[in-house]
Amino acid sequence: MKKIFPIIILTIISAFLIFYRFADIPKYLAYDEVEFTKLALSLQNKPYTSYSSLATGHSTLYFYILLASLKTFGINIFALRLPAAIFGILSVIIFYLVIKGLKNYELRIKNYNVLPFLLAIIFLTSRWFLNFARFSFEATFLLFLELVSIYFLLLANAQITNFLRLGIPPKGEGSHWRQKISLSSINLIISGLFSGFAFLSYTPGRIFFFLPIVFLLFKKQFNNKTIKQLLLFLIPLIITITPLTTYLLTNKDVRIDQQFFLRNHEMTVNEKVNGLWSNISSTALMFFTKGDMNGRHNYPGKPALNPVWGILFIIGLIISIKNFKNLYNKIFLLYFFISLFPALMTYPWENPNMLRTFTVLPSVVYFIGITIYYLGAIALRLSFNKKMFVSCFLFLVILFSSFYELRTYFKYQSIVFNQAFEIKLPLEKAIKAKGSSVNK
Repeated sequence: MKKIFPIIILTIISAFLIFYRFADIPKYLAYDEVEFTKLALSLQNKPYTSYSSLATGHSTLYFYILLASLKTFGINIFALRLPAAIFGILSVIIFYLVIKGLKNYELRIKNYNVLPFLLAIIFLTSRWFLNFARFSFEATFLLFLELVSIYFLLLANAQITNFLRLGIPPKGEGSHWRQKISLSSINLIISGLFSGFAFLSYTPGRIFFFLPIVFLLFKKQFNNKTIKQLLLFLIPLIITITPLTTYLLTNKDVRIDQQFFLRNHEMTVNEKVNGLWSNISSTALMFFTKGDMNGRHNYPGKPALNPVWGILFIIGLIISIKNFKNLYNKIFLLYFFISLFPALMTYPWENPNMLRTFTVLPSVVYFIGITIYYLGAIALRLSFNKKMFVSCFLFLVILFSSFYELRTYFKYQSIVFNQAFEIKLPLEKAIKAKGSSVNK
């Protein structure tokens, strides 16, 4: 129960926050949601297809899940948005398990490491996360797939590290040894499988597989064991992505063809360089000064992080870069830049974009956690009274900032949704309407 209890509590809190006023915030539909419904319904009673040119072009894995929800609960907003909400809840739990699996980052109260739970709460209450868990975009699905892949990668690495540390198994423990090796192999296979699923999901997920591959390649020792680990990861990955890659070898990806501005032959080299710099600067400033202007993605213009999270994030980022040799810092720094990369490749007027950079959130919260961990470590060296003061201050800061995020989303951003979600018709009528009548 000691291990399961935090997961139960997180599930209850996540479900409450994500489903609170689920039918009212947002109350109406976005045009993209209607198009997603049409895409999902177009897949029924047909052979499996890995890609659809509908809704500006999408790989179809998520839309088969949407189709299952629509067929189960009917063509309505609840059925359309339910998968994103469920994957939002699951993402919080997997993020908690990922942080819990990190060694040496512990903030203990009565021998219990509270840091994973605190970071999961910060992750959940971020309006950046909460926003995309409450309508039908596939961002939370992609996030869930990537976090599962990372979780099993870290799990396999922990077991492999233990094997190397133990050396030759003691006499009589050969069976137990082989069982552990088999388990680590299974974990690598699962990690590869979910990296493949991420490739089949939202477009930014197509480069995620670089993270596990780089992690497996750049170890202290490269030998036959490393090659075996790579194969265990790559084989399920390649099998999973083959249908989509086969299709894309002979057909254009409509969305990438439209958005990848470096391919635009009508732009000069100077324009492309300026565009790239504009993307880098606007994406960096998104965290602190000026956020996404799209009312569906954000309270227009508001920074992605509130001032407290922003300060803790930048301190943690600096600490992680300084301590780059640390394995976990390497993983989350790489994850951070991989998550930002797709937005940097799109046209400057599309940025900052909090949808395309959504999977940067685990890294952001990890860096916040690094700062909290170091503050906690400092507090442990103080006298009892000072230690209690610093601990209480940290908890109050986390509580206040989380409440501030929730208040911003439910009180202020929810008002913006009345204009940002432009379609007032019920979903069943909206998918049949044509032209301007869809907004009535």
